[in-house]
Amino acid sequence: MQHTEALKSIRNKIVPLLLLVPIAFFGFHSFTRIKTGEVGVRVDFSKEVQPGELLPGSWNQNLIGTILTFPVRDITISLDNKTPLTADNSALADFDISVVYEINPGSVAELYSKKAKSFHQISDGDWLLMYNYVGTLVNNAAYKAIRQYKALEVADNRSKLEQEIRQHVAEQLASEKLENAIHITVVQIRNVQPNAEILRSATEYVRAQNELRVKETEVEIAKKESERMAALAVNSAQSIAYMQAQAQLKIAEGIAAGKVNTIVVPMDFRGMVNIGAKN
Repeated sequence: MQHTEALKSIRNKIVPLLLLVPIAFFGFHSFTRIKTGEVGVRVDFSKEVQPGELLPGSWNQNLIGTILTFPVRDITISLDNKTPLTADNSALADFDISVVYEINPGSVAELYSKKAKSFHQISDGDWLLMYNYVGTLVNNAAYKAIRQYKALEVADNRSKLEQEIRQHVAEQLASEKLENAIHITVVQIRNVQPNAEILRSATEYVRAQNELRVKETEVEIAKKESERMAALAVNSAQSIAYMQAQAQLKIAEGIAAGKVNTIVVPMDFRGMVNIGAKN
């Protein structure tokens, strides 16, 4: 009898404990914690988004309805292998750009409920609000900005292009009254590659320019040498004339001093011949 009572007592203690395990399990998994850097939104059974956002650090029951979480900080978009046209109507061989943006936490519920679902994207169970929308804005802004530069100027103007792209996106957000909901924090052009034909043309142009400079240098050297030789010729002629004048002066001085015998030579003088002695 005592043994039976003991078993009944143990059973009465164990059964409630066993019942608590699934209750605790389901109770724990019936709550969603909003992580730092995220904002939550509750969607009820009728698929309606409840007004207001669920703040980071809060635990929210999900037995009734669904809790969606949205990262709002440092959301990165990478656009790769783009081929925008440049001012000289040549498409870049490759153009890669990354953009980082953030969402105003107070705008999360409105953006999710009022904007087209195609504007957003799901990643690892989280909704990336306006991800596709911002990506489209950046792509269009990049194509518009690059169109103002020649192919070989794009890489040298990265910083300027980044500012222009950011400005274009900001203007578009303002036109859609989203400037307070979405903020672009970083624009980085990661790679710029002109097409092969442009690179070949540039190489040929540089080679031709170098050859032209060599030829211009050769012409300049020849010109300087010609000027040098002309100067030497003038100096040489002047030296000969001076020597002739000096000789004539000496002769004149000799004649005046009676030291010079004058010999008159006929203009048709043809030379001397031997005259034999008479026998």
